[in-house]
Amino acid sequence: MYDIIIVGAGPAGLTAAIYGRRASKKVLVLEAKSYGGQIINTLDIENYPAESHISGFDFATQLYNQAKDLGAEIIFEKVVEIKNEKEKEVITTKNKYLGKTIILATGSENRKLNLEKENDLVGKGISYCATCDGAFYKNKNVAVVGGGNTALEDALYLTDLANKVYLIHRRDEFRGEESTLNLLKMKDNIEFIYNSNVTKLNASEKLESIEVTNKDGSTKKIDVDGLFVAVGRIPENENFAKLINLDNSGYIIAGEDCNTNVPGIFVAGDNRTKEVRQLVTATSDGAIAATSAIKYINNNCNEK
Repeated sequence: MYDIIIVGAGPAGLTAAIYGRRASKKVLVLEAKSYGGQIINTLDIENYPAESHISGFDFATQLYNQAKDLGAEIIFEKVVEIKNEKEKEVITTKNKYLGKTIILATGSENRKLNLEKENDLVGKGISYCATCDGAFYKNKNVAVVGGGNTALEDALYLTDLANKVYLIHRRDEFRGEESTLNLLKMKDNIEFIYNSNVTKLNASEKLESIEVTNKDGSTKKIDVDGLFVAVGRIPENENFAKLINLDNSGYIIAGEDCNTNVPGIFVAGDNRTKEVRQLVTATSDGAIAATSAIKYINNNCNEK
């Protein structure tokens, strides 16, 4: 029996593990892939407090080692189901684990364009976060693909940094806030490309240009140093949908207290409903969820 079972070894989950162990709780972290989550692919983190420059890999490794050194047990197994009956049970592809509390920190994946070379060019011209990586493209030409609020906000942010911004959308009108769109239209370094999709990435060692195909079948090449993909995210919550309340987009419904609809089950990180999904908010969620779990244990569980 564990005090806290954490599903996911990204920044939120590992931070929760650190806080749990510092409270002398027995902590298990279950991770399907590798530790670190999406941040491990970031070449240079510049927006985390007190770390002006650190690679995502180094940051994740330090976080992982800190949790391990404090005594958190970390097992690499995929969680397929959780149950909340007489006891809280976490079922993986290999084993079953019992916990007094559970923290779901599975994160979310960026929805991709599914183009050839896309994965290889992450950090070499392809980005899914303008506020994370925009500074690398100061005075360069970039493109943003997408039609919602994130795409509009990314484009607006980049117009203050880049030489030229192309905003590419597959429809003839945007779904995002009209107020943001109006601000974009006031910028003199943006070009709107409607009814079009990015269909090809041209690169040698890094991105050099993109091919854009209009719905009429015509194509054109655009020289860009960076392509920011803002076509949505996919939260990793499908295995919990029978028990935990999700919103229409699949995110776990929870406020800043990280409480779910099930007492003793908490959520931390990018897989919950929230406005800002950044490294610093993920670690903040981890601390809050662990603190809430500790209070739940102390108030509701008879410790032996």
